[in-house]
Amino acid sequence: MRIPSEVRDQLALRFGVLFPHLNERQQRLALAAEARLLGHGGVRAVARAAGVSETTVRKGVFELEGGENPLPEGRVRRDGGGRKSAEELDPLLVPALLALVEPDERGDPMSPLRWTTKSLRSLAGELTRQGHAASAPTVGRLLRENGFSLQANAKTLEGAQHPDRDAQFRYINDQVKDHQADGEPVVSVDTKKKEVVGEFKNAGRQWRPTGGPVRVDVHDFPGDALGKAVPYGIYDLAADTGWVNVGTDHDTATFAVESIRRWWNGQGRLDYPSATRLLITADAGGSNGYRTRAWKTELAGFAAETGLAVTVCHMPPGTSKWNRIEHRLFSAITMNWRGRPLTSYRVIVQSIAATTTRTGLTVHAELDSSSYPTGVKVSDAELNTVPLTGHAFHGEWNYTVHPRPAEPANPSTPATCLDREALAHPALTGMTSTELTELIRALAAPWQALHAPDRTTRRDGGTRRRAPGGGRKAKLDLADRILATLLHQHLALPPAVLARLFTVSKDTIREAIGEIRQLMDQHRHTPGPAAAHLSTLTGLLVYATAHSIGLAPQTKPTP
Repeated sequence: MRIPSEVRDQLALRFGVLFPHLNERQQRLALAAEARLLGHGGVRAVARAAGVSETTVRKGVFELEGGENPLPEGRVRRDGGGRKSAEELDPLLVPALLALVEPDERGDPMSPLRWTTKSLRSLAGELTRQGHAASAPTVGRLLRENGFSLQANAKTLEGAQHPDRDAQFRYINDQVKDHQADGEPVVSVDTKKKEVVGEFKNAGRQWRPTGGPVRVDVHDFPGDALGKAVPYGIYDLAADTGWVNVGTDHDTATFAVESIRRWWNGQGRLDYPSATRLLITADAGGSNGYRTRAWKTELAGFAAETGLAVTVCHMPPGTSKWNRIEHRLFSAITMNWRGRPLTSYRVIVQSIAATTTRTGLTVHAELDSSSYPTGVKVSDAELNTVPLTGHAFHGEWNYTVHPRPAEPANPSTPATCLDREALAHPALTGMTSTELTELIRALAAPWQALHAPDRTTRRDGGTRRRAPGGGRKAKLDLADRILATLLHQHLALPPAVLARLFTVSKDTIREAIGEIRQLMDQHRHTPGPAAAHLSTLTGLLVYATAHSIGLAPQTKPTP
């Protein structure tokens, strides 16, 4: 029986309205019902009207005539029905994909995509070139199923960690609590990233009229800049206030201390009128690093001017981002001027001064156009005048610069040395006079035996030509050698300072310390923990004065 065209048109219209609301099995049953109503030729007519195959309509008729659902609950196809997945058709597809995205771990290090962007289209194209047909959506699905997602770089690697890293953080925290409990100022200092001044792009975005971005130079050549800005920040932890000194020259130790001086004269002494101490937390390197000699000599001048005992605690190496100023002040400044070209020093200073946070941060900024030349050298003699005493725990990281040096001695005169009896004080050696005398008596015999061969034989084994007692006298006797070793162990005095104390060379001190430490180890004499870390001669005088020890100069007897 021929089905009229009008009926086929009505069926097509009906299917177009109904099918979007039916699943696959429901569509088959609807097609089968219409085909049965039409009778002979109904299957072909319905299939053409719906745009499906006649086989699909016949399957619906079989299901409809069966009277029951042959499929499990919730399914519209039998198990195994439908198109096979790409990984089922090609079992080597997933291993090939993983070899591309993880060439170092799973695949060939010489992969074609080793040094290119691994986008979904790039991965799909490379897989197809290798004979594994896959589309970009299929590649995305396979990556997600295998535990992959879009990831950015994570800044977490800090290099080798110092074994006392956590202990140093705890020590800094204790120092901060101690100073704040006494109402003393505590500041965090550092130099922010240097900025070039000019019509250059600044990272970030701001709301502006659509299609009206701020126009900046295409190239960021430093030679086209109007200058460079060096923002040095001082952040007061307790008051939540910042002071930024914007330099125009070099980031030197002199510039760093001058920035601290300006903060103190402009704000610090007003906020802390009765302060006697100042705690500074700083990075381990840079212009305020613990190895920088000029940093310590400039701090000595600042301490002498203000009368403050300046304690500095450095962050362990590789942990500069843990300094409070980084995420309390500098991050807020960066967010405040994002998307704004730093076209002049005035824009930089005003942008910094306008920085605030919801927690109440206020910032003062000013321009420092002074010159700060680089390459300034600090000699050993200048460093020895710094009244610096290192703390018992990592004195190279934690130290105090006192406001004035001790008065009683002038260690720069080479014809004088300090009183040996005063140097043997228990506070300096860590041993009582009785213990020191017993140690000298115990080491006398082995020390004599150690030097006995030198008196009768030469180094080449021959007989000495001089009589016993002849030749150059030893510059240090046993008592002096033991005393120098104890001062080195108990106060961490370096050989350069000990050489000034005993008016001998640094090589003589090193030889004496090595010799006595060997004898002490043989007799199982274990020194106690260091009481301080003194790196300068003036620091020793300050430490002695604090313990009521008078290190009066004493003329060294002429041999």
